[in-house]
Amino acid sequence: MSKAPVFDLTGRVALVTGASSGLGAGFAKALAASGAKVVLAARRADKLAEQVAAIKAAGGEAIAVSMDVTDEASTRAAYDAAEAAFGPVDTIVANAGVATEKAALGHTVEDVDFLLAANIRGVFLTATEGARRLEADGSRDKQHGRIVLIGSITADKVFPATSVYGATKAAVRHMGKTLAREWARRGISVNVIQPGYFESEMTADLFGGEAGRKFVASFPRQRLRPPSDLHAPLLLFCSDAAVGITGAVISVDDGQSL
Repeated sequence: MSKAPVFDLTGRVALVTGASSGLGAGFAKALAASGAKVVLAARRADKLAEQVAAIKAAGGEAIAVSMDVTDEASTRAAYDAAEAAFGPVDTIVANAGVATEKAALGHTVEDVDFLLAANIRGVFLTATEGARRLEADGSRDKQHGRIVLIGSITADKVFPATSVYGATKAAVRHMGKTLAREWARRGISVNVIQPGYFESEMTADLFGGEAGRKFVASFPRQRLRPPSDLHAPLLLFCSDAAVGITGAVISVDDGQSL
């Protein structure tokens, strides 16, 4: 078993969207284990409560806030709740997203709007609301702002039935680099992590059958790695060590996109 990366995030307040399960829940736990006070945000309150309880049981500090990333008022309210509990948020992980894998001709307009709203508008609202508050908290002088956008390797490589999903993730990649440029003098680092395919709630059906096993066999290393592979770059980007890293895009996929 690989050792967990060590980064000291003591004193940081992190907000993680899509934190009720899957990658987001793992991100929240990794941040808390490294010393950050963590705000877990999502729409499923019951699932959030389970994750918060697990973090507290491990000795971390965390709260749950209800947040619909596609709604501006909900996003602002979530940040308000986070600040009321822990003070200003200085670390933002825009992880919330959805996947609808269909051939292009099988997509409805509703499918497209669903993907665009969650994967592009949601990331944009999460990042920009966070940036406004970071600047109000003196990020230009403190150089403490950290924003991490979670994309996907489908932004770079064509996989079956990902025409719209992959396009939204390509938008996330470009958004991250553009925001990094726009906010370069505001003390805010913006970076992007592009996960490959991992075992998760979202991919359970995909890899559960014979087709899924053949898909894994097509990967260069013919295996699936645990989502914890994502924690090292996440903690780096969220730490003081990232003061000189902005506009970076890193794919963590065990070579799947090669």
